[in-house]
Amino acid sequence: MQMDVPSPIDLRNMEDAREWADSALLKRPYRNEFFTAFALATSSADSKPMRVLELGSGPGFLAEHLLSSLPYIDYVALDFSAAMHQLASERLGMLAARVKFIERSFLDPHWISGLGQFDFVVTNQAVHELRHKCHASTLHSQVRELLLADGNYLVCDHFSGDGGMSNTQLYMTVEEQKLALLAAGFTTVEPLLLKGGLVLHRAS
Repeated sequence: MQMDVPSPIDLRNMEDAREWADSALLKRPYRNEFFTAFALATSSADSKPMRVLELGSGPGFLAEHLLSSLPYIDYVALDFSAAMHQLASERLGMLAARVKFIERSFLDPHWISGLGQFDFVVTNQAVHELRHKCHASTLHSQVRELLLADGNYLVCDHFSGDGGMSNTQLYMTVEEQKLALLAAGFTTVEPLLLKGGLVLHRAS
């Protein structure tokens, strides 16, 4: 029987949340390359209005990049931490007016309730917060319910194996990540960027 891996920090605590936010970009300066890849994959040739949901939105790093790059998107930021939402609002400044902040955990089986449908669901370094990789396909299946027929799921997380993380309970190999998305019912899964122990997939 699998046992979930406890988190060493509580991101609902403002001190922990701020410390994580302050260190994140310093630890992985190439994260900006992933933000750019997210923006390119989310961009619309005709700049049509689009709804975007971010899971595990944290202190607003990805939201800041997407909202700045794509003025036509309507953004929903979902995170279980009020502290992270506060940090995100501070970071986003005037951009926060285009964001609906929802305090909800995707560990809750009913987290998708009332959210509506989206052109894109995006998530960056949050899937492992399920605390065991066996839960990933369930999350991905729920995401599929939120996507419009031509919607896309952009999911980036750490991977295990060569060049990646050593914890094989929390983290999947690149191939396991692809298989988890296929098991959730996505028919097309392609890697967009792999660097520094992170991989970004697009699933549709």
